[in-house]
Amino acid sequence: MRFPHHALRGRLLTAYRRHHRIFAKGALHCAERILFKHLWDLFQAGDVILADSGFCSYADFFFLKERGIDCVMRNLSRRSAGIQAYKQLTPGDRLVYWTKMRPCPTWLSKEQWANVPEKLLVREVKFAVVIRGCRTKNIGISTTLLDHETYSKDDLADLYRRRWRAELFLRDIKITMGMDILRCKTPEMIHKELCMYLIAYNLVRALMWQTAVNHGVTINRLSFKGAVTTLISWAPLTAARILSQHQWNNRLSALILLIAKDLNLQRPNRQEPRAKKRRAKNYQLLNKPRKQFQEIQHRNKYSCNLS
Repeated sequence: MRFPHHALRGRLLTAYRRHHRIFAKGALHCAERILFKHLWDLFQAGDVILADSGFCSYADFFFLKERGIDCVMRNLSRRSAGIQAYKQLTPGDRLVYWTKMRPCPTWLSKEQWANVPEKLLVREVKFAVVIRGCRTKNIGISTTLLDHETYSKDDLADLYRRRWRAELFLRDIKITMGMDILRCKTPEMIHKELCMYLIAYNLVRALMWQTAVNHGVTINRLSFKGAVTTLISWAPLTAARILSQHQWNNRLSALILLIAKDLNLQRPNRQEPRAKKRRAKNYQLLNKPRKQFQEIQHRNKYSCNLS
C-alpha cells in the first residue's frame, strides 16, 4: 500500500493471529521480508505461518523453527540450486535438504549467518490446481511440517488455498472500509489513521465471531460488508446516552441476530478476479494544484487513461 503524500510513501505488511490483524510499516525501500521479521515476536511456539513465495527463504525457515514456529510457504520459482533430494514420501511429496548459500542476508550479521547450519531438512509438496478461473495451474510449497502421515499432501494443499482469504481480508479493509486512500498528511496522523482503521476492523471481526458462536453459523459465511452496513445503520440506537444494561443487552442481541441472518450463499470455488466492476468516468486527472490546473471544456478533446 502506498501512502498519499510523496514524503510519506511506504509499505504496510499485515499478519493475522486469532482473527486479529497486526501490522508493521516502513518506507518503500524497506522490503516486506524485513517488515515480516518485526512480527516474529508476536508468534508463539506451535503456530504455523502461512505465506506466499516472497517470504520463503532459508534463514526465515531456520530461525522460525528455532522458535518452535512452523512454516507453510510457496516455493520460490527461481530456486533451483542448493537442493539435495533426501527421501520420496509419495508422488509429489518429498523431503529435501536446502544447502546454505554464500551470500549473507542483509538483515543478518555475518556472525549470525555463520552460526546457521549448512543444511536444512524441508518438505516439498507439489499439487495441481483444477479450479476454473485460477491463474496458476501447478503449485509447489515448502514446509517444516515433515510428518506426511499427520499432515498429508491434501491437507497442506487445502491449507495453502486458504491463504487467498488474506487477499480478501485486505479487500475488506481497503475497499469496504475505505482504507485504500489515506487522507492525513503527516507521519504521526498517518499512523493514527492506520491504527483507527485496524481497531475498527478488529471490532467488526470480533462482533462477527461472537455472532458465529452465539448462533452456530460458519464464520466464513457471514458478510463483512453486511456487518459494516448493519453497524452503521444501528449506530444512532447504540449511541444513546441513557441506556440501562438490560436495554443495551437487548439491542446487542438484536444486532447480532441481524448479522447472523445476513449470510453469503454457499459458493465453492467462487472466482475472485482482480477487476473493476464499474467503468471509470472520463474526466481529466487533477495532477496539478487547482490554481495551475487548466480544464479542457470538451471531454472528446482528450483521452483519459482508465486503466
